[in-house]
This record gives sequence, C-alpha cells and structure tokens, in this order.
Amino acid sequence: MANKQQVKRSMKRLRRIKMWHLVLLLMVLLVLSATFLRLNNVGMTERRRAVLSADKAGNMEQIRQRIADLQQYSSAHMNTDTGPIYLQEQYNRDVKAALNASMSTTNRAGQTANAKADAVCKPRFHSWSIDYVRCVYEELGKLSSTNAGLQTAKMPDTSLYHYNFSAPLWSPDFAGWTILLTGVVISAILGRIVGMIILRIMLRVQYRAAK
Repeated sequence: MANKQQVKRSMKRLRRIKMWHLVLLLMVLLVLSATFLRLNNVGMTERRRAVLSADKAGNMEQIRQRIADLQQYSSAHMNTDTGPIYLQEQYNRDVKAALNASMSTTNRAGQTANAKADAVCKPRFHSWSIDYVRCVYEELGKLSSTNAGLQTAKMPDTSLYHYNFSAPLWSPDFAGWTILLTGVVISAILGRIVGMIILRIMLRVQYRAAK
C-alpha cells in the first residue's frame, strides 16, 4: 500500500510540470537559437566581405587586420565557418611585382619575347591572374631561350593566399546558451514522458500483485 501511495505522489508531482508549458518554452528557445545562430553567421559574412574589400584596396596592413578579426570572430562563435577565402587581388599584385622584377633583368630580346607573350595572353585572361601567368610561361617556352630571366622568376606560393577558418561546435555566446537551454528543455520533456510511463507501469504491476 505504501508503495502505491508513493507512486501516486510521484505521478502527482510530475503532473505539476505542465507539458504545454514545456512545449511553449521549447518553441521560444528554438526561435531564439535559430535567430542567434543566424546573427553569428551574418557577423562572419560581414567580416569576410571586409577581408575581400581590403584585398581589393591593396593595403597589406588592413588585409592582415581584417583577416585577424575574421579569425578571432570565427573561432569564438558557432555557425561561423568561413569557407575558402582566396586573396586573388593581392596574389595578382605580387605576381606582377615578381614578373616586373624579372623583366628588368632581361635583355632587349627577352623583353621583346615578354611583349609577344603578353600580347597573346592578355586578351584571353585577366591580367596577372593565375591563368594569365601560366599562359605567359607557355608562350615564352615557344619562343627563344632569351626569356630565361622570366622563366626563373620566383612566383609567390598560392597557399599563402588561401584562408579557411572553422567555428567551434559550441561557443559561450547567446547562440550557445540558448541551444544549451533548448537541450535542457527537451531532456525535461522526454524525462516527464518516460517518467509517467514508468510510474504507470509500476502502478499497474502493484495493482495486479494486490489482487
């Protein structure tokens, strides 16, 4: 008899936790979680655009600052994976500088070969892009050996212009805390459902045993 009363009291306590209260709270937390995750992603997108804008402007110090800001933000907020970022404009500028430095050391015949290669490749590709540089090398290879200065020019390493920052699985910000609270509420809902099922089974077993 005592066990029956104890089970009934436990069921009564669980019934005090209204399921519709928990469901309503869960819906609110889901909306808040989605909103804060979206805001995190928007913040990352703005900083990513700032990096690309600095790349176009050509200010190396500003590029470094924007990249550092993006990396710091992405590492501190969930849902902020940047995806691949390539500093195309800075690479083009560095390639141009390397080729110009090489051209200044070539003789007149070599400069003529450079001009011919440039005339062939410039209409086909964006000036100083990777494809343009490859085209120039291919055209110079078809010409005389007087282009040795250009062919031995030290090109910048493309990997130095690639960035890709990953976000943490969880972060202690508004998005992270609302997601954590959402998990707690879901656990409470499941716990209430499972608890009521177990208590009802126990009560039925005790009723049968009493017969």
